[in-house]
Amino acid sequence: MLVGRDDERAAIAALLDAARAGAGGSLVLRGVAGSGKSSLLAEAVTTASGMRVLRTSGVESESPLAFAALQRLLWPERARIESLPAPQAAALRAAVGEATGGGDGDRFLAFLGTLSVLADAAEETPVLAVVDDAHWLDDASAAALLFAARRLQAERVALLFAARDGEAYGFDARDLPTAVLGAVTGTDAEELLAARAGGAVDPAVRDRLVAATGGNPLALGELAAALTGDQLAGRAPLPAPLPLTGGVERGFLDRVRHLSDRAQRFLLLAAADDTGRLTVVRDAAARLDLGDDAQEEAERIGLLRVDGDALTLYHPLVRSAVYRAATSAQRRAAHRALADVLSGDPDRRAWHLAAAADRPDQAAVDALDAVAERAAGRGGHEAAAAAWARAAELTGGGEARGRRLYLAASSSWLGAHPSRAAALAAAAAADVTEPALRARLLTLQGQIEWNTRSVDDGYDYIVQAAQVAAGAEEALAQQLAMLAASLAAFGARSAREFDPATLVPPPGKDAAPHFRAASALLHGFRAVRREDWATATDCFHDAFTLTDDIVVDDHVLQPNLGVAAMLIDDDERGLRLHQQQLTAARSAGALSMVEHALTRGALFQIATGAWSQAAGAANEALTLTASTGHAGLTALPTAELALLGALRGDDASDQHVADVSAIRDAHPVGLTESIVVDLVHWAQGLRARQPASALHHLEQISSPAYRRMAALDRIDAAVRAGREDLARTWLAELEAFAAGTRAPAAVAAVEHGRALLAGDGDAEQHFRRALAALTASLRVPDRARTELALGEYLRRARRRVDARAHLRAALALFEELGAAPWAERAAQELRASGETARRRDVTTSTHLTAQERQVAALVRQGLSNRDVAARLFVSPRTVDFHLRNVFSKLNVASRAELTALSLDL
Repeated sequence: MLVGRDDERAAIAALLDAARAGAGGSLVLRGVAGSGKSSLLAEAVTTASGMRVLRTSGVESESPLAFAALQRLLWPERARIESLPAPQAAALRAAVGEATGGGDGDRFLAFLGTLSVLADAAEETPVLAVVDDAHWLDDASAAALLFAARRLQAERVALLFAARDGEAYGFDARDLPTAVLGAVTGTDAEELLAARAGGAVDPAVRDRLVAATGGNPLALGELAAALTGDQLAGRAPLPAPLPLTGGVERGFLDRVRHLSDRAQRFLLLAAADDTGRLTVVRDAAARLDLGDDAQEEAERIGLLRVDGDALTLYHPLVRSAVYRAATSAQRRAAHRALADVLSGDPDRRAWHLAAAADRPDQAAVDALDAVAERAAGRGGHEAAAAAWARAAELTGGGEARGRRLYLAASSSWLGAHPSRAAALAAAAAADVTEPALRARLLTLQGQIEWNTRSVDDGYDYIVQAAQVAAGAEEALAQQLAMLAASLAAFGARSAREFDPATLVPPPGKDAAPHFRAASALLHGFRAVRREDWATATDCFHDAFTLTDDIVVDDHVLQPNLGVAAMLIDDDERGLRLHQQQLTAARSAGALSMVEHALTRGALFQIATGAWSQAAGAANEALTLTASTGHAGLTALPTAELALLGALRGDDASDQHVADVSAIRDAHPVGLTESIVVDLVHWAQGLRARQPASALHHLEQISSPAYRRMAALDRIDAAVRAGREDLARTWLAELEAFAAGTRAPAAVAAVEHGRALLAGDGDAEQHFRRALAALTASLRVPDRARTELALGEYLRRARRRVDARAHLRAALALFEELGAAPWAERAAQELRASGETARRRDVTTSTHLTAQERQVAALVRQGLSNRDVAARLFVSPRTVDFHLRNVFSKLNVASRAELTALSLDL
């Protein structure tokens, strides 16, 4: 009976109504055991008129089985998988057990496939997906369902979860709408007690029972059944102590202990089983010489329910009470019996074998190895980690144990559990001695360190890994040496003496291009560390030339080509490399690489003035990282949005800065920490009202690459704050870089800086040299700033006619960029020169949202809605929703008209 839950029922009704109307969403019901979550779900199902209902639930003993709960949810709709894009279909088929393996094991393809199946089903009938006991979901199913919940927009889908508070497993859905079920008190409690007892309840008795149970509805109901009518009515004293004093679970256990030993053993089998099938439990019972009488006794007391072949316990607390009260020997015997009858279900059989073992057991180890390999192949990284970790526990020791611990650590890392991965890797280190495996283990430890704790400690692990791999596996050693050099180029340090160039021999002229490119990058990174910019530039250009005509799918080489472009301000190369990476990642459905390409490519877009594209990339990356639950990864796109807002004079920049601070306080940001901090300092410097305040922030930018991107702001702030000494120091750093790299943007920044520091006689020629250099650069913001600075200089020199051309050019560029404060400054200067500033018509495309821009850009490439959806990790219905908005805002009626428009997307 549901009482005292009017607010929660209203929230559920609103969720269902919104889904029917085409606005998908989710709701998480939270509360302690017995608070009425399952009853609310059951009522939601009965009130979901005109909706297709899909159901699943978490099972505690099933938590190591990858995608087990998702399989149950999607099983009725599994035929729809065939219509998905091939990569999604392959991944989801493997996830739900319809196929073996899943390609490269990228679980985000299965996650996207889950969203696509729900959205496809909702095209016919609105869908209500109900997930009970979400705290016991296997990790892969939880991640898939949370991914879908976070990305519901225009789909007619409602996702309704129920999760218990206070469980060790937990269900991290803090960002989803949540309703917390509190205590039932007062007249609500009285109504519940009276309905269960069938008579009146004295208010004083009611209040005492509420106090004793904390207002828990299940406990109140159980108490009402245990007390007499006279006791509830206040005509007879309440017993002392009250039943259920030890809690609901203890109350269930007391009932269990009144059963015979045979019935208790049958209940233990039911509690240890996770199939919910009567035939499985009865077959296992036969192995323990338990007959129908044991089952019937448990049924009569009401703790066990049988409906056909479906066997359920009265409440999840019955399961935990029975299982925890059994001795370890009794539990092992139950699991051994279940393993014996589950030969057709190898994953469940393996876990029962493991639970039955209390010492090294090769049969259980072999079965768990197979479980882990299957789980890893379909993206169930948490399940793979659990299987390999348990297999390691059942392995006697030595290299075999270390290898399994390493595999468990690697899977934990892929499953986004860094603390668990670090602990497993540390345990593996004691057993792993084989050089190639030890190098991989050290590499994994380095990744964990630089992403969650210390870049320097991560670098030290990579140095060790490279040293161990040298002589054992040449290709791995070369890759690690290049990676170590890259980290060192960004300032990572180790106490170890290490020169990557002496560790691996240079490849021969007939070596494969990617080996030679990696060697060129290595030497380029070494040159960057010693600030030998000429050598660095030559080496990086060699690497670029070697890889221009080949497909680079090396997960270390490809991103480091982008790093090299950033280090020498090669904007054209950086934009092209990250666009290639983004295109390949979208086609493969590789979400993590999509995020990397978006956020790193956005940095080049910011530098070159493609600010609308950068904002779109940052917004997409922010949505993607948030939907995966990796909160630390949201810091970089949020910092990029903060900077873009500051460049455009948008007050939203301040909120983004505050958001970055909150993210950094709550989550490890890892390797991107220095980038995030530098971008925030730049944004705060731009937002500052006084030169001294601006300088305070801008001088804290630490990375040379971002110091150069912000060079005009930094030098200008230093000059305005009266710190010409600081401006000259920064200019000298720029001069050294420009002389070595010959990068046009750097040459222009040097000349601009010299103009700001020059006397009246020399400034003009330096500004003009800067503009000449910028003709070979993509950095539109720098050109606009230099046009404005020269125009201002000429106007102050009373050469108003000469100034106007430069001020007009600056105004046009700033308006195109959307840099409102700078455009206003240019307009004021133009008016002061005697010319009226005319505002340009800005294309309607600037009014598109970030996601509308992304949809429009991909549609203009000729992609279908389904293909666009796959690349943006949304459903086709969401694409259609945004595309209709694009058509309306741009006043077009077809995809052909959209493609024909001249737009900067």
